[in-house]
Amino acid sequence: MKRRSFLRLSALAALFGTGATGSAMAVARASNPYHAGPVSDHFDGTRFFNPDGSAPKGFSDFLKWQFGEGREPWPAAATSPHAKAKPAARVEGDALRITMVGHATMLIQTAGLNILTDPVWSDRASPVGFAGPKRFTAPGIAFEDLPKIDLVLVSHNHYDHLDVVTLARLRQAHNPLVITPLGNDAIILEHASTMRVMTGDWGQAIRSGPATIHFEPCHHWSARGMNDRSMALWSAFVIETPGGKILHIGDTGFDKGRPYRNARDRHGKLRAAILPVGAYEPRWFMKDQHQNPEEAIEGFLLSGADHALGHHWGTFRLTNEGRDAPREVLEAELARRGVAPARFRPLHPGEVWDAPDTA
Repeated sequence: MKRRSFLRLSALAALFGTGATGSAMAVARASNPYHAGPVSDHFDGTRFFNPDGSAPKGFSDFLKWQFGEGREPWPAAATSPHAKAKPAARVEGDALRITMVGHATMLIQTAGLNILTDPVWSDRASPVGFAGPKRFTAPGIAFEDLPKIDLVLVSHNHYDHLDVVTLARLRQAHNPLVITPLGNDAIILEHASTMRVMTGDWGQAIRSGPATIHFEPCHHWSARGMNDRSMALWSAFVIETPGGKILHIGDTGFDKGRPYRNARDRHGKLRAAILPVGAYEPRWFMKDQHQNPEEAIEGFLLSGADHALGHHWGTFRLTNEGRDAPREVLEAELARRGVAPARFRPLHPGEVWDAPDTA
C-alpha cells in the first residue's frame, strides 16, 4: 500500500475508533497513557466504554467499508451561502447567539461569555497535514475575527474534534479555559503545555463565570493512533447559563435515545440543542457511533428542547453520503413529521442563529 494511502487510512481509522494496524493490535496496549482512575460503570481501569452499548467495529469491517462501499460524489470545494460572520465582542444578558464555523465548531455567545465547541481551523482533520479528510468549506468565521474566547469545549479526541494546532493558536491569541472529558488533557498539554485545561467525568460539572458546564453521557469512543482506542473519555455537554440551558453533542450514536432522555431528565427545560446530523453512511458501519438525520430529529423531540441546530455535515468528507444529503434528508423528515423547519436548522458556515426570546 502506498504511504499516502496508508496515512489516509490511518487517519480515517482514528476518526472512527478502529486501530489502523488491525483489531488485535488495537487492544495490545495494557496501560492507559492518558488517564488513571478508579473503575466505574463506564471505565474498566484501562479503557472507557458505553454501558450496555455497542463496541467499535474492528479493522476488517473498516476495510470492508473503505474498499467495498460506493460513495456519493462531493464537489471539489463548496461555498457557503452565508458570508463569513464577524461576531460582536459580547452578547449580554439572556440573549443567545450561535454562529456556525464548520463541522462541530460553533461559537456560542450568551451572558457575556464566548464559548467555542470542538474548534478546528486546520485544512485537514488528520494527524498529518498532507493526507486525511480535507476541508471542503472555509471556516464561517476567520480566526482573526474571533471575539475574545473565554471557554473551549472539546467533546472527544478524534481529529475532527480535537485539533491541537487550532488549540495552540487559541492559547496564544486568547488563553481560554478548555473543558474536556477525562484523559484529553494529556493530549492537549503535550502540544500546548501552558493551556488551561480542566477535565470531568460523566455526571460532573465545572463552573466558570456565569456558566456551569455539565458532562453528560453519549454513545461514542475515542482514538488518536494505533492502539489507544477508548483511553480518553467522550462526552456531551449541557451548558447552563442565565439565559437557559444548551445541550451540545459533538458525536453520538442514537443509543435508543438515552443521551436525550438523560439530558431531559437531569436538566429539565433546554433552550437549544446542538446536534450532529451527518457522517452516517453506510449504516451497518456507522449506526452505533453517528446518528442519521431521522435519529437526530427523534433525539431533539425526546430532549424537549425548544430549538435544535444541526452540525457535523458538509465540511469534511468522512463517510459515504453526499455533501448536502444530511441537510436535504433532515428538511424532508421535518416536513414528513410536521415539525416546523425553524425549530431544527442545519447551519451553514457563517450562518448566525439568534434564539427567540424566552419570555
